[in-house]
Amino acid sequence: MRGAGSTWNDILDRNLDKQVERTKLRPLASGAVSVRNAALFLSAQCFIGLAVLVQFNAFTIKLGLASIIPVLIYPFMKRITNYPQIVLGAAFAWGGLMGWSAVFGSLHLAPVLMYLAAILWTIGYDTIYALQDVEDDSLVGIGSTARAYGANVPRFVALCYLGAIWLIFGAIIISHSTGWFTLLGLLAFALHLVWQVRAIKVDDPHLALKLFRSNRLAGLLLFAGFFVQVIRL
Repeated sequence: MRGAGSTWNDILDRNLDKQVERTKLRPLASGAVSVRNAALFLSAQCFIGLAVLVQFNAFTIKLGLASIIPVLIYPFMKRITNYPQIVLGAAFAWGGLMGWSAVFGSLHLAPVLMYLAAILWTIGYDTIYALQDVEDDSLVGIGSTARAYGANVPRFVALCYLGAIWLIFGAIIISHSTGWFTLLGLLAFALHLVWQVRAIKVDDPHLALKLFRSNRLAGLLLFAGFFVQVIRL
């Protein structure tokens, strides 16, 4: 479904993408893929997602259907606000709620805190990502937190990351998941985010892409701590 969201975004943004150097060669923007074929691909992705969703309990099915809202509205947010990353985070992080509800058939404060943490993390790393397109975005009229904060992007990203770390720590405490490996995973995650913030250069798009991609490792470090803690129980 994340793939479906990306397809939907690319369909709506195809004309904007043509005007941005980094995205002008995307399949829809370049004309390599037709809108009709993209719509068929989107339909197939949604069908597969629905086939998976209906295997879960009733609460999770309803929760999954609700995720359509942030996915649908995200592409429009960049046209009306400098904070589209908030809606992007709300869509991307939804899986955290789904995982909990699929097991327990309800929600709890712990997964909600993790969800909010993931939103802040997404806002932070997507702000770094948006540094690549600040000039083109300003010409085309696309809003982003990178444009909104300019030279203060490192400080803004630091605040987002700090909030994410504290929310994850709160989720750990509330869910009684404290343990050496859990905390070490969180510490490694936090140190990686600190490295990112210290490395940010608002005028270096190549570095911005490198830092953005490094969040794969950040997430893996956090996951590894939780995973090792669980298998040791």
